[in-house]
Amino acid sequence: MKFTIGELPVYFPYDYIYPEQYNYMRALKKALDAKGHCLLEMPSGTGKTITLLSLIVSYQMFYPEKRKLIYCSRTVPEIEKALEELKRLREYRLKHGLQEEFLALGLSARKNLCVHPEVSKNKRGNSVDAKCRNLTASWIRSKAAEDPSIEKCDFFEDLEKADGNRSMPGGVYTLEDLREWGKSNGLCPYFLARRMINFANVVIYSYHYLLDPKVAELVSKEISKDAIVVFDEAHNIDNVCIESLSIDITKPILDGSTKSLNTLEDRVNHIKETNRGLLEEEYSRLVQGLRETQQSRETDEVLSNPVLPDQILNEAVPGNIRRAEHFVIFLRRFVEYLKSRIRVMHVVVEGPVSFLGHLKETTSIEKKPLRFCAERLSSLIKTLELTDLEEHSSLAKVATFATLVSTYTQGFQLILEPYENDSDAIPNPTLRFTCLDAKLAIKPVFDRFASVVITSGTLSPMELYPNLLGFQPVIMESYQMSLTRQQFLPLIITRGSDQVAVSSRFEVRNDLAVVRNYGQMLIEYAKCVPDGVVAFFPSYLYMESIVAAWNELGILNEVLKNKLIFIETPEAAETSLALENYRIACDNGRGAIMLSVARGKVSEGIDFDHQYGRAVVLFGVPYQYTESRILKARLEFLRDNNHIRENDFLTFDAMRHAAQCVGRVLRGKTDYGLMVFADKRFARADRRNKLPKWIGQGFTEATVNLSTDMAVQMAKKFLRTMSQPMEQSQVGVSLWTVEMVERREAQQRQQGVEQGRHLNGTQSVNGHTNGPVSGLNANGANGDTSILDDDDTPMADF
Repeated sequence: MKFTIGELPVYFPYDYIYPEQYNYMRALKKALDAKGHCLLEMPSGTGKTITLLSLIVSYQMFYPEKRKLIYCSRTVPEIEKALEELKRLREYRLKHGLQEEFLALGLSARKNLCVHPEVSKNKRGNSVDAKCRNLTASWIRSKAAEDPSIEKCDFFEDLEKADGNRSMPGGVYTLEDLREWGKSNGLCPYFLARRMINFANVVIYSYHYLLDPKVAELVSKEISKDAIVVFDEAHNIDNVCIESLSIDITKPILDGSTKSLNTLEDRVNHIKETNRGLLEEEYSRLVQGLRETQQSRETDEVLSNPVLPDQILNEAVPGNIRRAEHFVIFLRRFVEYLKSRIRVMHVVVEGPVSFLGHLKETTSIEKKPLRFCAERLSSLIKTLELTDLEEHSSLAKVATFATLVSTYTQGFQLILEPYENDSDAIPNPTLRFTCLDAKLAIKPVFDRFASVVITSGTLSPMELYPNLLGFQPVIMESYQMSLTRQQFLPLIITRGSDQVAVSSRFEVRNDLAVVRNYGQMLIEYAKCVPDGVVAFFPSYLYMESIVAAWNELGILNEVLKNKLIFIETPEAAETSLALENYRIACDNGRGAIMLSVARGKVSEGIDFDHQYGRAVVLFGVPYQYTESRILKARLEFLRDNNHIRENDFLTFDAMRHAAQCVGRVLRGKTDYGLMVFADKRFARADRRNKLPKWIGQGFTEATVNLSTDMAVQMAKKFLRTMSQPMEQSQVGVSLWTVEMVERREAQQRQQGVEQGRHLNGTQSVNGHTNGPVSGLNANGANGDTSILDDDDTPMADF
């Protein structure tokens, strides 16, 4: 369907549009017009991806200066899904005679794009990276030019030969399309995609290509500043920002660093004897400044990539680490210092300034040389022409840690933990350099790009994101779901059938009555819910203890009479196998239960649509482990710097993850399912109000304070109702035709005219108009609230 929003013609590749999709497009266009950032929450399963792409691609094509969209998602399946939606949109636009020049592609890791017959056989990403670099490094290629027996990558070589004419035909390339095109044309898809980023209209890749400075410097540095940036599935974006600037140092890493330093020392001594001019040439480059060493980085990237601000990269490397032998000695002293620091039997918590002060006092190592360690190591590895880069990965981590700890003095904490767990008897020390301030990683993105869109189906509670990320959105909205009939039923179970309150609170979580009631709850839902049931626990530890108790009580045997049981584990391969068999059991009618963990793999990006998830049961409120020292440090930082109370952040974090878990059950308007919140704390209004609007709209007074038997009866009635064919037409309620959209748009234009007349007639106060600026009020909401809110209810006039 084709319609207009304001003056913008929008092409949407479906015959109908949801009201919430239309509202979402209007809000998104307002943010782009205002050249500001926005925070938008749209119900799960309502086509958020295609809505985004339709509006922004239409915006790009209509306004020639807005020619690039950077779309960031979390996982490879989500990247592939976005590319498939974009391909459908592109075909629709072509069908309507729009012959625009358009190129869209996805970028992923080498292991997902490599087409080399031998290298691509490796399953581990690190192994693929290492083998690829060993075939494409400049010094390897130079030697191969003289010695044909040295192996090189023909796909990369052909790409280099076609360097002046490396354009791709217009179109949308999924990762598979990119591999096929690269293979058929004899060009490396990975490096081809990297080079085509600046020429593409739409680039879809992982968050880390923008947020992780080590990767962003290599991939995203030259992207034009007028690009539109979208972070999809961004409910955990603050955690991604923090992880991108955090690093852990362990004893095996330090031991590996020592081994690597020995290799470097031997290699330096050998080069000094055989080709001293090579080291002298490197020394001369370092005198000129690090910026001179950036050439050829695209192919010669090594393990330690830049984490330095631009102004530091323009400086010359300090004299005491310019010469290779001096730098090796410098790093050895630093590694030995770290080894001495982790030989403790008690927890140590300190800031970077304190750490650097003790380092200088103990070893006389200054702060400035440390800041250049990552870049200096990168330069040395290239100069020494080392091929086994995996051997030096541990040393690269130490060099990156040195650069980070000497560059950032605020918003970080060093935590030295002698034991992996407090109950362990054998020391396993870890030095954690933890970022506490999410703003540090994302601030360059907000500063550089005019429009950044942060969106997800489960952003609520939304109020803390601007504070956590340090930006002011011009639009911040959460949308309800327009429904012809209630397709999901949220139930809050506060007590078991024996009237004992159920909760995952630490004081009562292992109480026998609570464990038995949770088990009975699972038995009842295994009996009455068809196909698949997904259960979430707050943590792996709690899930293990509950499952063990259920086994002793015979509860698991009762469940197995109705459904098979599969369990998520921390091991990714095991979880993938469990998910595969869970789907098989649901497909063949046997039915299954997936026991999972909030914040685990299953809760992030795994869809349980239709028969794969007719019910989600959330056993407890998924609070973080409050005894975590990293969490305590972050809570203290947020309290002192962001004025966010500890309990407010913990509740915010728990409720967004609770919404993420139960949101797995509904993946479209043809889907239906149960959302069971099994904890008495969910019955409190201040908890429920922090759930997304679209989940909150399903609660009634009758569903928020239930016993197990009451909830099961309501679930049976709901499932019987939903199993019947839908008799009422969805058109005009949850589905709009193009005529309805145009009619609503005409109404909005008329309201805008009337509002403009009202504002023009408003008396000014102190020389300023008494009304919102550019249609936006101080809170970032649109001045005409009917545009965003009224459409959440069915349109009676259609």
